[in-house]
Amino acid sequence: MNVVMGHKGRIVLPAPVRQALGLDVGTQLIARIEGESVVLETRAAALERLQSMFDHIPREVSLVDELIAERRREAAREDRELH
Repeated sequence: MNVVMGHKGRIVLPAPVRQALGLDVGTQLIARIEGESVVLETRAAALERLQSMFDHIPREVSLVDELIAERRREAAREDRELH
């Protein structure tokens, strides 16, 4: 399906696309650039995509705790190098 950009960069998604994705008036979409393409996705789809990127990390692992520990080790190493 061809979509033509209108005034001020506006586009209209064809009805079959809206229906297939269950998009209604007021549905918020997230726009991102992927290579030379524009991808529109619902917030739920974006959240699911992002969560799947971290599926390999066990739930009991805290990435925040690991980052803090890494920063503390780095600060301690820098402190030792200065003294």
